[in-house]
Amino acid sequence: MMLVVAVETGDVDQVFKALADPTRRLFLDRLREQDGQTLGELCTRLGMARQSATQHLDVLVRAGLVTVVRRGRERLHFLNPAPLHDIGERWISSFDRPRLAALSAIRSRAEEYALTESVPTYVYVTYIRAGAAQVWHALTDADLTARYWGHANVSDWQPGSRWEHRRPDGSGAVDVAGRVLEADAPRRLVITFGAPDGEEPPGGDSVVTFVLEEQGGIVRLTVTHENLADAQALGEISHGWPAVLANLKSLLETGEVLPEAPWEMAPAGRSS
Repeated sequence: MMLVVAVETGDVDQVFKALADPTRRLFLDRLREQDGQTLGELCTRLGMARQSATQHLDVLVRAGLVTVVRRGRERLHFLNPAPLHDIGERWISSFDRPRLAALSAIRSRAEEYALTESVPTYVYVTYIRAGAAQVWHALTDADLTARYWGHANVSDWQPGSRWEHRRPDGSGAVDVAGRVLEADAPRRLVITFGAPDGEEPPGGDSVVTFVLEEQGGIVRLTVTHENLADAQALGEISHGWPAVLANLKSLLETGEVLPEAPWEMAPAGRSS
């Protein structure tokens, strides 16, 4: 980047006025990426008419943020960070600078983590020959869930209420629990999926959304499981959800669950 420092950096009010417009900030970003551009080059990169671009550049030039240098017939535009530096010197003391630098480093690391460590999401769609009310009932009835899921899902299914994934062996043991976030029968059900003691992992409990769409006697059931802890959790539910929903589909369409619990079947390529 070519640094051109003018003796007069412009009035502070003009600098703030220039920076207040997002289009002008975009101009500065483009010059930061590639300094010394002509008007035509800037217009091409920004998809803007020359007249509009000229008006914005005039504001930036008056504020001292952009400097124009002639080379032959060309007018080259260069980013001039001097006014920004002067503002920083005026309002950021030497005492504050180390703390701001530390905060900037923390933010950069957090943004890098967010880009590289994406939270996995699982989506599964199945079609069931049944009505939406029937599928909703099967998702929320304790006795039916015990038949096709191997656990009874117990709740009053009101937003804010607790739900529990109880073993049907009479022990009353709860393996999974959460909260009902949304309940719009018979179209949409959203629940958290977490530990029975209510202790949340660092990233919070995962969230399961059931969406029911009925047409012509068939329900399109979409299950979305979001905010999973890691790739291992994604792998586990990628085997679990198809198994549970296959059993649900069989129960509603034939009146019987599958002969063998699908989650107990060995994955393809492995013996049981």
